[in-house]
Amino acid sequence: MAGPPGIRARSQGFADIFDRSTGGALTPLSVVIERVLSPVRAVIEGRETLMFGTNSYLGLNFDPTCIEAASMALASFGTGSTASRVASGNQALHVELEKAIAELYGRRDAVVFSTGFMANLGAIGGLVREGDAVVLDAHCHASIFDACRLSGAKILTFKHNDAADLARIIAQSEIAPSRLLVIVEGLYSVLGDVAALEAISAVTSETGAVLLVDEAHSLGLYGARGRGVAETQGVEDKVDVIVGTFSKSVGVVGGYCVTNDPAFRALRFAARSYLYTASLPPPVVAAARQALSIIAGDNERRATVFSHAEALHRGLTGLGLPPLAPPGPVGAVRMPGIKAGLDTWTALLRAGLYVNMLIPPATPNGEVVLRYSVSAAHSAADIERALDIIAAAGRQTGVLRPAA
Repeated sequence: MAGPPGIRARSQGFADIFDRSTGGALTPLSVVIERVLSPVRAVIEGRETLMFGTNSYLGLNFDPTCIEAASMALASFGTGSTASRVASGNQALHVELEKAIAELYGRRDAVVFSTGFMANLGAIGGLVREGDAVVLDAHCHASIFDACRLSGAKILTFKHNDAADLARIIAQSEIAPSRLLVIVEGLYSVLGDVAALEAISAVTSETGAVLLVDEAHSLGLYGARGRGVAETQGVEDKVDVIVGTFSKSVGVVGGYCVTNDPAFRALRFAARSYLYTASLPPPVVAAARQALSIIAGDNERRATVFSHAEALHRGLTGLGLPPLAPPGPVGAVRMPGIKAGLDTWTALLRAGLYVNMLIPPATPNGEVVLRYSVSAAHSAADIERALDIIAAAGRQTGVLRPAA
């Protein structure tokens, strides 16, 4: 009796659908960056390309002091730890980095993970288990959803940025609020909007649910000290746990979790993605620590990012391609379908401009979007050049009306 398709047949079916959809054209999955020239310039297909999709918000991946710190650590500690933190991979640099991130956030403890994805896996998996429930904003990142599924906890979602819907779900839940973990992001990385943390944290404070905020894309960009959206909105004291990544503003790779709650001091020992993964390479750790020291004291770079973001947002709106969120480090423009999105993305790349193309299920509400990110390393001339390329490509693909 015939049953569901097997692994090979199912995988072949997915591959065939992908091939038919793209027609063998260049896609975001097949782009190869041949050389990186700076935080915002690279060589793709032999062509110098202006990068507006790298998440190097502060340009610190090319900061000379960060490179020097990495070089010194490479010479002193080698290329890698070759073990997990609980085996032989817990080096002085890792401990110093945890102290630095805890100090930046003004929290008593921090745990550093090997990636931001693992930070979510470790923190969420270490906090909840079967019998608990996680209440997620519907726009949360895939790493958060994956962590929740692996935890065994019941998964509930509330409407994006809707504190009233969150309160309704908590009130109707058969699980006690003390066993509920509410998770939101500070800056949502697909559309570029920020969390309504004031209203959401008011709900969790009133009900007794635990609140976790992922500040992956907002570290270094929001708040007087660059701590994120919770700092900007003045609700840090209502956030129980913060997770984030070093792969955006910090310019390297890795993740972290910080808390001020003494009840969570054993999280390090409950996080499996901390216990059973090789620790970060010493050069990465040293560069991250140096980058954090820059973030803590450099408001000029943050101001430059938002100045560029406002200029790009204003220019796109003038072209008839208004971004889907207010000006910020991340922005997204809606495309009228996958083909139009891919055609426009390809035309931009051929003209020397790299952005991200996102399609369902990676996007909310079935949107097809072209996403961009701005950097302090961009110049005003880069913004103008990007807008010129977008205007020409949009008219070429029909996304914009031809000039009169």
